[in-house]
Amino acid sequence: MFIQTEATPNPATLKFIPGRLVLDGGPMEFASREAAARSPLAERLFGVPGVTSVFYGADFITVTKDGSDWQHLKPAILGAIMEHYMSGEPLLADGSASSAADIDGGDEFFDENDAETVEMIKDLIETRVRPAVANDGGDITFRGFKDGIVYLNMKGACSGCPSSTATLQHGIQNLLRHFVPDVVEVRPM
Repeated sequence: MFIQTEATPNPATLKFIPGRLVLDGGPMEFASREAAARSPLAERLFGVPGVTSVFYGADFITVTKDGSDWQHLKPAILGAIMEHYMSGEPLLADGSASSAADIDGGDEFFDENDAETVEMIKDLIETRVRPAVANDGGDITFRGFKDGIVYLNMKGACSGCPSSTATLQHGIQNLLRHFVPDVVEVRPM
């Protein structure tokens, strides 16, 4: 098994590509060892000292570290991923994938009068933003819309990334304001 690695814009996060489907159905993030209890692979990864977060995309895994050095962490992480796939264990202990809504941990919020605007925002995020962000090892999902402000949840490599503010302000905000005049600002949530 050959596992590729790619740098992400977040220096604390690396993207691992095992060359096979990782998660079918929507991204998942494990921000703590306790949350990882439902995934044998995430548990293995949290067993590597220095790992602080694990994120599953469709065909990649991103791992975020504390101040530890990648030179020491990367071999242990590669070993944990390989060991998981060689074991034949399921990705999730219950054998099923949760929907993105279950993982995001909350309902969306917006005024019913803004439903048409929200649909346009969600469509733009889904078709133009999420694919680009997935290439960088992360994910961004819609959380809400109120008073012209779009609230987004940043996950994986995007969470805590030094360039995430620039991505939101100059990339996503400009895109949404161009296509949806009601949008005045984009904020992380």
